[in-house]
Amino acid sequence: MISGKRILVTGASGSIGSAFAAALVPGNEVWGLARFTDPGAKSELEARGVRPIVADLGAVGPDDLPDLPEVDHVLHFAADIFAEPDFERAFRNNAEAAGLLMSRYRGVESFLHCSSTVVYEAHPEPRCEDHPLGDYTRAVYPTYSVSKIAGEAVVRTCARLFGIPTTIARLNVPYSDTMGFPRVHLMNILKNEPVGVYPNFPDVFAPIHVDDMVRTLPALLGAADTPPVTVNWGGDEPVGITEWSGYLAQLVGRKVTFFTTEMAIKGMCPDVGKLRELVGGPISSIGWRDGLRSMVSTVVRGRHPGATGHPLRRPPSPPAYSNVVNI
Repeated sequence: MISGKRILVTGASGSIGSAFAAALVPGNEVWGLARFTDPGAKSELEARGVRPIVADLGAVGPDDLPDLPEVDHVLHFAADIFAEPDFERAFRNNAEAAGLLMSRYRGVESFLHCSSTVVYEAHPEPRCEDHPLGDYTRAVYPTYSVSKIAGEAVVRTCARLFGIPTTIARLNVPYSDTMGFPRVHLMNILKNEPVGVYPNFPDVFAPIHVDDMVRTLPALLGAADTPPVTVNWGGDEPVGITEWSGYLAQLVGRKVTFFTTEMAIKGMCPDVGKLRELVGGPISSIGWRDGLRSMVSTVVRGRHPGATGHPLRRPPSPPAYSNVVNI
């Protein structure tokens, strides 16, 4: 693991950013930057040893950046996903913010930009880093794919202009006990709601547990270069919504039903061969079945005794899609 470093994590109030910030605290100085609209998120990070910075990078100009600490590594997880076709907001938050951040941190050892596999053109076969890009999420999130592509272009330009060793990591489906696309479907199943799948398209992803994301971080930072290195960030085991939902239903003793809709997320399976090379072996220390068993234990048996025969209380609402869907 990384130690003895000063690290800035953006998007630190989100599920992924907060997990990374907390995981890096032992042996490092860690700052977490976010808008922190939920005061509880800020307090929780502080309690775990992260130093919070309240800022909105999408709302400032190049001369108005907050007072930021000197650091060795920047992990840029902040992202904005929404259903409205507001391209001004999307470019400001998903592209320009990264450029402003890189202009401030020209001397860092490495800059990790968390992109997404939504930058690829939809295709039934696994996507490699050099495959064509496209407007993958247009039907559901009309600005997301386009703004994430723009964000990568900004990051590439800044890396070359300022000589910043950079890695662009295209994240697929992250999950843990408390967040992720599969957790959304677990909540559907517990509420006896059908799960939506995209019609006539392969239903395959490469989910990666957040613990394995943290475990692969040193390899991603070590690969940082100028021009940037681009790599898919997913797990070893391809699996789809229907398969993982069926498994979740089995674990909680429920039935799952499906419906097809073009408003569902299309399958998107990245080829993770390049990441395996960087890691030097398998990516996933937590297989998806083990990960989902742990999720069910936390979400259902830990809080809702209905799974063992008692009345099931209504589960908490799943996290907003902006925090869980990063395909």
